[in-house]
Amino acid sequence: MAKLWQKTAQLNSRIERFTVGRDPEMDMYLAKYDVLGSMAHITMLQSIGLLDKNELESLLAELKHIYTLVEQGKFVIEPGVEDVHSQVEELLTRTLGDMGKKIHSGRSRNDQVLLDMKLFTRAELEKTVHLVSDFIDLLVSQSEKYKDVIIPGYTHLQVAMPSSFGLWFGAYAESLADDLQLMLAAWNVTNRNPLGSAAGYGSSFPLNRQMTTDLLGFDSMDYNVVYAQMGRGKMERTVAYALAGIAATVSKMAFDACMFTSQNFGFLKLADEFTTGSSIMPHKKNPDVFELTRSKCNKLQTLPQQIMAITNNLPSGYFRDLQIIKEVFIPAFAELDDCLEMAAYMLGAVQVNEHVSEDPKYDYMYSVEEVNRLVTQGVPFRDAYRQVGMAIEQGQFVPDRNIHHTHEGSIGNLCNDRILAYRDEILHKFTFDKVHKAEKDLLK
Repeated sequence: MAKLWQKTAQLNSRIERFTVGRDPEMDMYLAKYDVLGSMAHITMLQSIGLLDKNELESLLAELKHIYTLVEQGKFVIEPGVEDVHSQVEELLTRTLGDMGKKIHSGRSRNDQVLLDMKLFTRAELEKTVHLVSDFIDLLVSQSEKYKDVIIPGYTHLQVAMPSSFGLWFGAYAESLADDLQLMLAAWNVTNRNPLGSAAGYGSSFPLNRQMTTDLLGFDSMDYNVVYAQMGRGKMERTVAYALAGIAATVSKMAFDACMFTSQNFGFLKLADEFTTGSSIMPHKKNPDVFELTRSKCNKLQTLPQQIMAITNNLPSGYFRDLQIIKEVFIPAFAELDDCLEMAAYMLGAVQVNEHVSEDPKYDYMYSVEEVNRLVTQGVPFRDAYRQVGMAIEQGQFVPDRNIHHTHEGSIGNLCNDRILAYRDEILHKFTFDKVHKAEKDLLK
């Protein structure tokens, strides 16, 4: 099948295989967004006189049919077709004849893929944001449920001071709330319209870029057409940093969970059906889900560097190198979402040991409590520190397990309500509803 750019010379088959690569596979993720972009573009073309009303109606009807095929899983990129843009135009031309060839006026595959990637990315960002938000709810719920269960806190992996499961669960809730700040920044960079930048230098047609911006529910456009093209790779890298932030939080939590479920700690216990076994050791109950979560999230933290390595030495303008970004970027969302869902599933069902602090080996974590008690009785801090230290050295220290912390964010004042309010404040800044309305209106 002839390429959109092909004239008379036939492309060498080996060159074709190498240059096309995995693009058709990756483009299947972009198919419905390519259709939405085409619907907005041709609506704008009709408004500036490059299509008449009847042509627009016929093209929109057929594009809606293609969109339905995508939603039903019946859309395919046929053998010999280079990419999703070519396939959509081929289907339109096959059904509507020369009318289908008119949809490319005023655009390039360069700004088509820019647009498709942005539409795909903002949809995936929304899914991930909702998963993170739901996870925060679960963590806060567990924090409140187990807020009075004392466990040792550690520095240098040595027993340090009293902590609690309220603090542990709540800490990860707040970490994820901070991660949403990066997701909001990624959303703001993503939700700008590149359509109309064509090959990166605009068009002599009087395109109405504000119209397509509004039709697609973008908050603004990438104004400078050269910058719009330069934004490919930059948008993906910015989003990758946001995904990597979430992955870092989940990875750390997975490490804690692996450690806390080990026999040497025994803070948490997984149900038998949540663990795997050993082929040689009958007693083994392995936390493989947390281990795989840790590994997958650590891999996701390399995503910004992978994208940077692909784009780092490119000047302005389009280069085929950018195609490879899809292969590392597009699957990242599903992998992170899977980790979020599994981590929430596991931590929602985990059994908490409510008697950890009763073990004598944790007696010394109360030493600071004793120092502080002496200070409140008028003993200078350095003298109180030395007095308790001497009691520990001489084996005379007797812990007082009745602790009373009151300041914000401490064992006795978790501030979980403020963490949820902080999360909600960030969520309200995402313009999801605006996007939903625009896409719904396009598909009417």
